[in-house]
Amino acid sequence: MSIPTPHITAKKDDFAKTVLMPGDPLRAKFIAENFLENAVLVNNVRGVQGYTGYYKGKRVSVMASGMGQPSMGIYSYELFKFYDVDNIIRIGSCGSFSKDLHVKDVIIAMGACTNGNYASQYKLNGTFSAIADFNLVQKAVELCEKVGVNYKVGNILSSDTFYDDSNSGLDWAKMGVLGVEMESYALYCNASRLNKSALTICTVSDSFIYPEENTSAKEREVSFTKMMEIALSLA
Repeated sequence: MSIPTPHITAKKDDFAKTVLMPGDPLRAKFIAENFLENAVLVNNVRGVQGYTGYYKGKRVSVMASGMGQPSMGIYSYELFKFYDVDNIIRIGSCGSFSKDLHVKDVIIAMGACTNGNYASQYKLNGTFSAIADFNLVQKAVELCEKVGVNYKVGNILSSDTFYDDSNSGLDWAKMGVLGVEMESYALYCNASRLNKSALTICTVSDSFIYPEENTSAKEREVSFTKMMEIALSLA
């Protein structure tokens, strides 16, 4: 395959070496308009907006991944494989399983579990443990400490089902899993397969422990600024 790909119309050098990936295209637009200088729209296929600009003099890109492992699998693979991107930092929302985390706290995903079959394509005789890049984890922890964000480092669940009929979330919590989202496992698999670097930083948008705590779609779009600033500083 060559560029442009079926899903990205950008030219070869349109993306920076580090790409921030929120799930929501409107969050990508918000970051570009509020944090980047001289931001240019480089992709808008299917409304999945990608921008490249500068943050404190450093060239950085931001592009949405959409929802779920298939969507993240496509976009992160194409960025790594065809656009020579070296680092992808997912900046998403998640539900928390931890009593120590409340809405707008941060999870740094050192590893990702899944109830899906994304890694079956590799024909491995076992179960692949998808992990983040340690250097990115370490730097993210340092930045959280510096800005005083309440955070936890650990495992996260990338679920293929948002409406889980088995209600299995707290079973994963018994294994020390901190929270649930839908993309990180595919991102970490692609990074491992292509010898690239990846990290997920999630802001807690709702809690299985404290169900009265939640955020609106608009809050998820524009109010998770601490996470955005940490990821931009990483870039």
